Amino acid sequence: MTDPAWIDLALTAARPQAMGALLRYFRNLDTAEEAFQEACLRAIRTWPEKGPPRDPAAWLIFVGRNSGVDAIRKTARTTALPDETALSDLSDAEADMADRLDNSHYRDDILRLMFTCCHPDLPATQQIALALRIVSGIGVPRIARAFLVSESAMEQRITRAKARVAKAGLPFEAPAATERAERLPPVMAMIYLVFNEGYSAGVSTPDVAALCDEAIRLGRLLLRIFPSEPEVMGLLALMLLQHARRGARYDERGEVVLLEDQDRSLWDRRQIEEGLAVLDKAIRHRQPGPYQVQTAIAALHARAASAKDTNWAEIDLLYQVLERLSPSPVVTLNRAVAVSKAKGASEGLLLLEPLGEALDGYFYFHGVRGALLAQAGETRAARDAFGRAIALANSPAEAAHIRQELDRLQDERPAS
Repeated sequence: MTDPAWIDLALTAARPQAMGALLRYFRNLDTAEEAFQEACLRAIRTWPEKGPPRDPAAWLIFVGRNSGVDAIRKTARTTALPDETALSDLSDAEADMADRLDNSHYRDDILRLMFTCCHPDLPATQQIALALRIVSGIGVPRIARAFLVSESAMEQRITRAKARVAKAGLPFEAPAATERAERLPPVMAMIYLVFNEGYSAGVSTPDVAALCDEAIRLGRLLLRIFPSEPEVMGLLALMLLQHARRGARYDERGEVVLLEDQDRSLWDRRQIEEGLAVLDKAIRHRQPGPYQVQTAIAALHARAASAKDTNWAEIDLLYQVLERLSPSPVVTLNRAVAVSKAKGASEGLLLLEPLGEALDGYFYFHGVRGALLAQAGETRAARDAFGRAIALANSPAEAAHIRQELDRLQDERPAS
């Protein structure tokens, strides 16, 4: 028997490869997505009994391609199929398919899929949302939370984007060099959000890590195309430095371990060294951007031998730079944490005060606010903030961590 949770994670991790290949075969976004969904349904039915295939992505492409062709034949016998050269691009052997996933077909399929979803004919607000849904299969609720909008608004945004792609007949081709450069920012944003989907999954398993690994692989592909683009270097370095901490972020019970409490000997030093080297290369271009600044912040954490050695004043200065380059309530929230470490909880709370309306539906805002209120001795307000954070938690691990903070407040309450 195959664990249903493993199947779900395997399907999620294989989605970019499978969707990219199916889009190349059918040249139609809806057809490719329907074929992939049918392949997923068959996987859910057959894998528990027969066991997982050697390469899940290869299996999904093979089954999805066949089910897509069958669907076209059944629903519209007069509709022309794609060119035979496209449909026969794969042999009928799963093993042969698996051997080819990491070659230029894989690279071209993934890039074509990403750049199609980030086509400039789509509004900027729709590009990244569509890419997250199509490329990584992230659910609408999580995408909505990432953009701080309601689920219904995000559903409409994605639906409009798909309709616009179908109506406009956008070419499913890898764009030329100039077009690639124009579409680069939303593609980078999409890759980083895919990384965060794995990073914030709430557990630490090889299959969850696969999402982060996939985002890092996409980052490497981008850097191969844009070898002198410092922001692409910054993005790749940022993901490497964050992913290096994966072995220390959760304890043996699956509970969250805060950065300041992590066992730094469990950090992947080789990945950290690579991330620092890529960052140093980016900085030499003297073209600072948001990803490079975020990576510089992560580098200060990575270089600190212990939590007490962290240079929070420098981190505060970097967040001030980031506020100018890419202002957002989330950036200010992170700066508030740095300020509280450098100057005290009260100073951090002053920065949080104007963010309440914008971040009311954001788990981390209420978690941070609760922690700072507790440090400032405002116990009742801290309990309210923690309660709101639990209601908004993205995973059981996040909720459990906040409940621990609540229990600690209860234990510290003076006896009457």
